[in-house]
Amino acid sequence: MKPSPSKNLFYFFLFSFLLAPAVQKAQAPPEWAKYAIWYQVFPERFRNGDPSNDPKIEDLAYADPQEMPKHWQIHPWGSDWYQLQEWEKANGEAELWKHLLRRRYGGDLQGLIDQLDYLQDLGINAIYLNPIFQSPSLHKYDGESYHHVDPNFGPDPEGDRALIKTENPLDPQTWVWTSADKLALELIEDVHRRGMRIIFDGVFNHMGYNSFAFADVRKNQEKSPYKDWFTIKSWDDPSTVANEFDYEGWWGVKSLPEFKEDKNGLVEGPRNYVFAATERWMNPHGKGPAFGIDGWRLDVAFCVDHQFWKDWRIHVKSLNPNAYITAELVSPLKETIPYLSGDEFDAEMNYNWAFTCTEFFINPEGKNHRSPSEFEAELKRMREAFAPEFPYAMQNLFGSHDVNRIGSHIVNRGGVNFRDWGDYFGFSKAAENPEYKVRKPHADEIQLQKLFAYFQFTYIGAPMIYYGDEVGMWGGNDPDDRKPMIWSDIQYADEVYLPDQSKRAEADKVEQNPELRAHYQKLIAIRKAHPALADGSYKVLLADDEKDLFIFERMNKQERLVILINNSEQSLAVSATEYGLKGGRDLMEERPLEKEIRVLPKSAVICLSQ
Repeated sequence: MKPSPSKNLFYFFLFSFLLAPAVQKAQAPPEWAKYAIWYQVFPERFRNGDPSNDPKIEDLAYADPQEMPKHWQIHPWGSDWYQLQEWEKANGEAELWKHLLRRRYGGDLQGLIDQLDYLQDLGINAIYLNPIFQSPSLHKYDGESYHHVDPNFGPDPEGDRALIKTENPLDPQTWVWTSADKLALELIEDVHRRGMRIIFDGVFNHMGYNSFAFADVRKNQEKSPYKDWFTIKSWDDPSTVANEFDYEGWWGVKSLPEFKEDKNGLVEGPRNYVFAATERWMNPHGKGPAFGIDGWRLDVAFCVDHQFWKDWRIHVKSLNPNAYITAELVSPLKETIPYLSGDEFDAEMNYNWAFTCTEFFINPEGKNHRSPSEFEAELKRMREAFAPEFPYAMQNLFGSHDVNRIGSHIVNRGGVNFRDWGDYFGFSKAAENPEYKVRKPHADEIQLQKLFAYFQFTYIGAPMIYYGDEVGMWGGNDPDDRKPMIWSDIQYADEVYLPDQSKRAEADKVEQNPELRAHYQKLIAIRKAHPALADGSYKVLLADDEKDLFIFERMNKQERLVILINNSEQSLAVSATEYGLKGGRDLMEERPLEKEIRVLPKSAVICLSQ
């Protein structure tokens, strides 16, 4: 008898597990991870490379807000962020969040492909791509599937949707390759040709309300083949008028039905599906890892049981032993340790590092500020919490799609402490907090961003830039951190409007900051030219609380670098002889070091020892 599609899937994974090692040994992160210069791309807001695939109003169905707008158009890329367009006003809704969530600017995969030259020129060698899988939302965390790229990210949305309807989602042998899927493979190959890496966002805790699985459950209730994929609280009683159907959504969000879990993590149905989708993107067409993605970033990883991640890691590493697995944890240090012990993740988005850096570089005195010695004490605690290889692979970041941009954080410094994640999340939502300043950063505030970047590119761990931070983009927390990327070939309206639709006293000009971009570009070039900054040892040479001066060393067998960080408001002089720098070079200024090295206020000097 011919096995059913679900049995095909079961036998496929049974065979895979029989071939996999029974017990996973602790593994270090892949060697390439410590040399990565990460750049996070939020696809819908990065670049519109193909206007012919722009979403239509019907493509918003099932995305939040659930009610469909009466009037809608693709949003102008260069428009004033808070200014409502005429069609938005015509909808007659007072809630700003509804308008901002409905906006689509047309960013797509072709736009990213077209701008790989830009990333390469900046010095980027690793891309983290926010979700690109089929979804009606702008953010794509409500996936309709994980084996197809969103049709509006590819060249033929209507044709792709028709193709998808021909397959059985339960049977990977029936899965088709849409034009958007194929474009994603072209992107991967183009990235690899440039000597770069790319990882996808895996959202394996939940799916979207209109996902193939949950849509079937909503329609067929207990008769659905996916009925055991989700935590169903109650089924609809067809004999009553009311709809009693209820289920568990991620953090109560009904548009994000959560996968059911047991002692092994995801139950069999979604588990097998996630494993199959994982292989599809890591080993497309069975051609091998050279043609697939280089790893995964895992959304809300702390919401899924450890055992699932242990099993999934075995699967990932069997497909590509050099794959990189990083996770969103946003948890106190002691809670992250079990995930980073060599049998689950290789790294995390290093928010604890960001919190600590904020408290030293950005928080004003008396506002949860750390002195140099306190700063180093916390850095040491984080370094020593893990096996020695792991700190080198961490994604050292400030911004992401889930926090306000570093420029706006600096403008609003002194408010709620970044480490107090829940409180800060609310504080930094500009539309909900009239006290939050939405203006463009001033020159002295940009200097603090530069100072943070000095440390980001010279400390242990792989630096990660959130798209646009390098050109001075600003914005509060979601959705303001997801503005369209600022490009030099697009004309932008001044920002005049405030969240309440009143006008600010002084307009902010929206344009790239070339001097800030040059700063990042130079730091990236220095890090790549001097591997000791990526793989070298780390040693603190001075933590002077009185002068607010922090000096540390990075060294490998080939070279020694000393980084002088002046976190004070005064210019400081440091003896080159005292720190073994006589005859050395200032790498940023590309000149020999003087006997007394002058470090400007809120600045740094990267010194190469002779």
